[in-house]
Amino acid sequence: MRFSETAIAGVMVVDIEPRQDARGAFARLHCPDEFAAAGHPFVPVQTSLSRNPHPGTLRGMHYQPGPHAETKLVRAVRGRMFDVALDLRAASPTYRQWTSAELSAENGRALLIPQGVAHGFLTLEADTDVLYQISPAFQPGHEAGVRWDDPAFAITWPTAPALISPRDATYPDHRA
Repeated sequence: MRFSETAIAGVMVVDIEPRQDARGAFARLHCPDEFAAAGHPFVPVQTSLSRNPHPGTLRGMHYQPGPHAETKLVRAVRGRMFDVALDLRAASPTYRQWTSAELSAENGRALLIPQGVAHGFLTLEADTDVLYQISPAFQPGHEAGVRWDDPAFAITWPTAPALISPRDATYPDHRA
């Protein structure tokens, strides 16, 4: 695996290094030792799948505030998506800034999203499946979010969403 820092501390792009031969390819998707060696120890305890049949589906911007804050490793295992991490850590020098990466089944890329950073994505093609590895386990009733188009963040999405949940569409504006 190759780890690349982004402009937001703790948000990392994780690229796979597939081994190929006549049979096809094999790639490691997660290894606690490699994450620790890269300075970002991460041992997932929960794995979830988001199925998205329609292009233009927007999910986000979601996070779990402390004490139930989560770290997530997110990747597209089918299809393609525009993935966004938004820093909501008030003490961070990149507070209210965002970064993005295109994740696809073809490129095998993942985004590591640390605690205190909101996450969302927009599917770029039909039948995009998103695999989440999470630690600690999700705690129902403690989820939170900010609106995908809140002017306080000025996230530049590649296109307007075609499908979004009422909850995600109506989060209030963020207050500093």
